[in-house]
Amino acid sequence: MNNKEVQYNLIKRRILTLELEPGSDLDEATICKESGLSRTPVREILQKLAGEGYIRLVGNRGASVASMNHKTLRDFFRTAPMIYSVIGRLAAQNATPEQIVVLKKIQGSFKEAVKAEDAEAMVTYNNQFHAQMGEMANNQYLLPSLNRLLIDHARIAQTFYRPTDAQSAQNLKSSCDHHDQFIEAIEQRDEDRTVSITQAHWDLSRSHMELYIHPGPLEADCDI
Repeated sequence: MNNKEVQYNLIKRRILTLELEPGSDLDEATICKESGLSRTPVREILQKLAGEGYIRLVGNRGASVASMNHKTLRDFFRTAPMIYSVIGRLAAQNATPEQIVVLKKIQGSFKEAVKAEDAEAMVTYNNQFHAQMGEMANNQYLLPSLNRLLIDHARIAQTFYRPTDAQSAQNLKSSCDHHDQFIEAIEQRDEDRTVSITQAHWDLSRSHMELYIHPGPLEADCDI
């Protein structure tokens, strides 16, 4: 991995873990100094991150981390269950054996992170797990939407990966178990079970996130 790729992944990680706060500015000159890269590769990194939804590039104002305002949160809570359910169904339909092997490998890393109580690694591998399900779904229209959702899901759910009591620890264990169930259902091409697990997985995440976000009353979620 070259330095440009390293810096691209570093900025992504810092955004997902909230080390770089939503809405905060990204100074191009500072990134150049810290990374040892010239302006051209740094601008290419920023353009790629903007295309994926991690940051915003606005005219002469430069780059800033994607915000998480009230509308963003309401849109997230309304949209996520629909996208996740469709992705789950299509993953069960279209996953290849090779993709399932990759999913199992990611889950192995996620379990190790849970065992080590490494919240940052849990965020990373959980994102990779669901992004891999997106690849399995094999739909060019849904994948960008999923990847954008996963950015905010990781940021909103930070506390989920840092349990503070017995119930939150059990919720984390249940989430990890859901991943194993996803793999089994996808291997069996069981679309309905995959969607059912998806909805249970979302309900678990949502119930925890809403304790910290409080977005206000939301419209009923749509079932797929």
